[in-house]
Amino acid sequence: MANSALEIVGLLLTLIGLIGAAASTGMPMWRVTAFIGENIIVFENRYEGLWMNCFRQANIRMQCKVYDSLLALSPDLQAARGLMCSAVALAGLGILISLVGMQCTSCIVNNDRAKKLVLIIAGSMILMACICVLVPVSWTGHVIITDFYNPLLINAQRRELGEALYIGWVASAFLFAGGCMLVCCNVQSEDKGSERYIYSRNSDYRAYTPQPLQPQQLVLLPQPQPQPVLSRHPSTNYSYHSRYPSVHSGIAYL
Repeated sequence: MANSALEIVGLLLTLIGLIGAAASTGMPMWRVTAFIGENIIVFENRYEGLWMNCFRQANIRMQCKVYDSLLALSPDLQAARGLMCSAVALAGLGILISLVGMQCTSCIVNNDRAKKLVLIIAGSMILMACICVLVPVSWTGHVIITDFYNPLLINAQRRELGEALYIGWVASAFLFAGGCMLVCCNVQSEDKGSERYIYSRNSDYRAYTPQPLQPQQLVLLPQPQPQPVLSRHPSTNYSYHSRYPSVHSGIAYL
């Protein structure tokens, strides 16, 4: 019962992480224009994402344009495209596979070991999705911070951390928690179920030495003597030898 509740909680956490990873992938707010000057009046904001860059002026709606070429992106954003898409795919497949192996479902009947193995595989895929989210988000954040303190860049070229990066970090935390719940619960229960089959090689034991067989004296048991049986019908068996004459032999002698 406890494992079933933890599996449901892990599935919900994974679902939240999947939604956050998908939102972070589609949002253009990975890099935001930094305003460092003394002028507090802001007329234009610039956002750079994985798929498009956007401009937003005061009192005017946001205008976005898709990148003309993948080569126009920086190396961190190029890698982030592939890794974020892989993370969304892995998390989605992990959720679907975990539904097959959960105790509250009947996809696998009368095979607890197979269910545990399926949940371990699903949890491993979710942990891989967490890594695929954490790497590009942290890499992009590191590049932004490094460029921000680069003295060779002017203020107009400096960028700040966007909202998509924070959402990505939170999503990776949810994915990590969900994957650990699915993996650790089933690994611990598998170990507890197999404790009775574990033996220690260092335990004290004594080897059994076979004892030689001792010859025993044979004892002959006396066999009972057969008793004569009287019958109204004459016996046709004349091979029986007895010390006492039978009734028929006495009559014949007379």
